[in-house]
Amino acid sequence: MVLKIVQAGEPVLRRKARDLTPEEIASPETQRLIEMMRDTMRDAPGVGLAAPQVGVGLRLVVVEDRAEYQAGLTAKELAARERAPVPFHVLINPKLVVEDATPAEFHEGCLSVSGFAALVARARGVRVEALNEQGQPVTVHARGWYARILQHELDHLDGTLYVDRMESRSFTTAENHRRHHTGKTTAELRAELGLPEKNG
Repeated sequence: MVLKIVQAGEPVLRRKARDLTPEEIASPETQRLIEMMRDTMRDAPGVGLAAPQVGVGLRLVVVEDRAEYQAGLTAKELAARERAPVPFHVLINPKLVVEDATPAEFHEGCLSVSGFAALVARARGVRVEALNEQGQPVTVHARGWYARILQHELDHLDGTLYVDRMESRSFTTAENHRRHHTGKTTAELRAELGLPEKNG
């Protein structure tokens, strides 16, 4: 079953989500929610989905970056983004630690800000301590695009959207992003937009 993805302006997207208890994690309701979130993310399609995006204020995210989602990118673009496939996984009550604060800036979109994209700087490397769908502790180390996905999704759990972090002059419709920005480096885009060069 596919859930409705709520859009910017829904109050749940601006509230801090709450932790799940061990009993809640084990419950049939939470297990069903995880399945529905997975199906909703794949249907969109997207590379991550946080519970607040489907109207549920819980600290729960699902992540998956399939190889087929990367098919339209050149080897050079994949290398620049440090992007590789990420298998499906669940993170509950996650805590994020920045391991490499080097900024990486690329266009980012969101299923809850449908039809738009903007340049967003994110830390290059992070670690996430969380529980999986069985309530077992897991530690995830991520770099590049995977680290970006995790930072984006965990922001949702604190009521933050990428528009709060974006380079506002780069805000564009998804269609104009495809028409005017595809294949360009971040440095080229910053120059086009009249933005100062960024180091790192």
